[in-house]
Amino acid sequence: MGRHKQLLAKSRSSHGGVDKTRIYNSYKILKGFTHQSNAFFPFKSRSSLLRYNTTMHLLSLSLQHFRNYTKHTFAFSPKVTLLVGENAKGKTNVLEAIALLSTGESFRADKIEEMVQWGKEVGRVKGKIDSEIELEVVLTTGMVQGERVQKRKYLLDGAGKHKKDLVGHLVTVVFRPEDLDLISGSPSLRRKFFDTVLTQIDQEYRDARDAYEKALQRRNALLDVLREGNTTRATFTFWDQLLIKHGNTLTDKRQKFCDFLNARVEFPMEFHITYDPSTISEHRLHQYAVEEVAAGHTLIGPHKDDWFLTLENGQKKEISAYGSRGEQRMGVLWLKIGELDYVEYVLQERPILLLDDIFSELDEDHRNMVEKVVKKQQTIMTATETRGARGEVVMV
Repeated sequence: MGRHKQLLAKSRSSHGGVDKTRIYNSYKILKGFTHQSNAFFPFKSRSSLLRYNTTMHLLSLSLQHFRNYTKHTFAFSPKVTLLVGENAKGKTNVLEAIALLSTGESFRADKIEEMVQWGKEVGRVKGKIDSEIELEVVLTTGMVQGERVQKRKYLLDGAGKHKKDLVGHLVTVVFRPEDLDLISGSPSLRRKFFDTVLTQIDQEYRDARDAYEKALQRRNALLDVLREGNTTRATFTFWDQLLIKHGNTLTDKRQKFCDFLNARVEFPMEFHITYDPSTISEHRLHQYAVEEVAAGHTLIGPHKDDWFLTLENGQKKEISAYGSRGEQRMGVLWLKIGELDYVEYVLQERPILLLDDIFSELDEDHRNMVEKVVKKQQTIMTATETRGARGEVVMV
């Protein structure tokens, strides 16, 4: 059960019963409806939905043989914590560990074993959140005491769980200088942005994505067999239907997220996100039947989706091609504020904000904008100096 589901279950009325109204409201939000009506996006009313809003907190983080940390425990302020240290001292490693507990994945490691301290076989990341839930990820190099083992294990209150059972208890939004690649980088980064947001807050999206990826892998394998003449198109029917079913779920939820960003994010510059879905249907699969056999993989579907940002202030321009570096930075900031607001809208709880040395990338006006956002939830951020620091300072 995800963290937000547990919080809903713990919401009590004055006579001690479960607050069924709140549970029903949360269900309607995930389905794309408002509290007061069955109106579809773009959300006619927001105030009634935020009556129960709280802010989630990470109380502590314990690292053992993780990156450059042999053994270290951090305690965090419920408001703002500033991790200060010279470059290469491990500040980003702390944020990476928190995000690992949140999503089950590293935001920068290409291989799991990269997170294990050099010369060690096992690393551990453990965090305690304000509901007294303890999350843990155990990492290995794949070999422990000469025996082959799995490289990653997830634990919830000490009990082994699947990754999907860990995700959703601790929801984070990460803002790093590397996020500029969202604008100018490959479409896979932009699809990952969708997944990072939606998998943390929507179980249906997580299940659909997992099922879609498994069906896609199986279907691609069948294309190789078909090319060799060892099967017929009839064997594709089951997998085609799975792709269509789960692919449409992903497309629908990604579109709703984009609709929210365009309708609800308050920002001094007017940005617009345009979702470019690769829709999947029986007709389109048939349309690409010959080409996909030659290519050896499925050519359409959400795994080919993309999106782009335009700046609407007086002129409409796509910022990946025509925006300045400063406009691209502001576009990413707009996305991150939208991510924070969307999580709050769906869960009725503010997520944790992780900022990795982003102030060095911003001018004074834009730093002031970020500082206003910092105060709205628990924020953990890194810097190389304490000058102008607001919040609890932790030296790294």
